[in-house]
Amino acid sequence: MTEVYISIGSNIDREHYVRAAVAELKQLGSQCRVSRIFEAEPVGFDGPVFFNGVVALKTDLSLNALQHRLKALEVQYGRQPDAVKNQNRTLDLDLLLFGDWISPEAPALPRADIYKFAFVLLPLYELSPLLVIPGDGRTVAQIWQAFDKQQVLRPVALDFDTV
Repeated sequence: MTEVYISIGSNIDREHYVRAAVAELKQLGSQCRVSRIFEAEPVGFDGPVFFNGVVALKTDLSLNALQHRLKALEVQYGRQPDAVKNQNRTLDLDLLLFGDWISPEAPALPRADIYKFAFVLLPLYELSPLLVIPGDGRTVAQIWQAFDKQQVLRPVALDFDTV
């Protein structure tokens, strides 16, 4: 079993799609943990506010199979297959970490969003502060402590036990 971390984002019917994503991701493995969900302004474009969070789970899926499943879930929940970055979306699922896997090619792992966006790093920090990022050598806590915390994140009360 491989421990994976997946970011979830939605700014269209946010609660519905985040709940659906968590329910679907729970089916892909075991020991599923969900960070708090945060409300965050879009980065790089104007649009409705996002709900963002991170899910950790253990899966026996291969990297390729997991990546295909995440993309299929996005499409299943209304995202266009040819969707571009920096636009409104029903569901965005990004693989942040796949065990100790390091790859500069698609999917690039660890995903660079860990270092760029508070809405990715803070939920990851909440789930696994002592996790060492492969190829970096620092823990998530060390990266968060050094992070520029200018982006405002507002916690949202969502209960996933009822998903």
